[in-house]
Amino acid sequence: MALQLGDVAPDFEADTTQGRIKFHDWIDGSWAVLFSHPKDFTPVCTTELGYMARIEPEFEKRGVKIAGLSIDPLDKHEEWANDIEETQGARVEYPIISDHDFEIAKAYGMLAADVSGDPGDRTPADNQTVRNVFVIGPDKKIKLILVYPMTTGRNFDEVLRVIDSLQLTENHKVATPAQWQQGDDVIISGSVKEDEAKELWPEGWESPKPYIRIVPQPEKSKS
Repeated sequence: MALQLGDVAPDFEADTTQGRIKFHDWIDGSWAVLFSHPKDFTPVCTTELGYMARIEPEFEKRGVKIAGLSIDPLDKHEEWANDIEETQGARVEYPIISDHDFEIAKAYGMLAADVSGDPGDRTPADNQTVRNVFVIGPDKKIKLILVYPMTTGRNFDEVLRVIDSLQLTENHKVATPAQWQQGDDVIISGSVKEDEAKELWPEGWESPKPYIRIVPQPEKSKS
């Protein structure tokens, strides 16, 4: 069965460039981003890991841990990290997970259950479904799944934007509209009845239609 939003992210133990981890223990009450790669030394993925290395402080500000994953042995990851630093101008400090036995990719529904063999014999095209981004909450549940084709580099600024929305809407009874950015107006959740809305927003709201109730973004300190 394919993973769905709200499912508990599969736990696993694996070797990484930062040592061996047990995934759920590694999350340890934080938010987490797991982004996967079909193979080391691929051009688009090299740019992606480099960009994530440059913006890692933005994830840290939001209490989010990040981890890359690739279906290659650990020694290849170490070599690849050197290439990433040389070509992208940033050193990868977050863990790159070795999924050389395909078990994590299978658990996350990115490869078929019957895949086996030597990862060195497989081409990026063989593993092309392993181009996913998973955002996982402190409750270990999956909050976002993005799947990208081989030829399109991922937009990690969009991942940050979604995390901002997820963290806001987890703590407030609001939703974020199309193209929302941090600080923009938000929408009162449809599940909030009129009487409750009046208690939460006594100053009122803008309502171009009865089902659209627009309010300023709540302050972080409010609950």
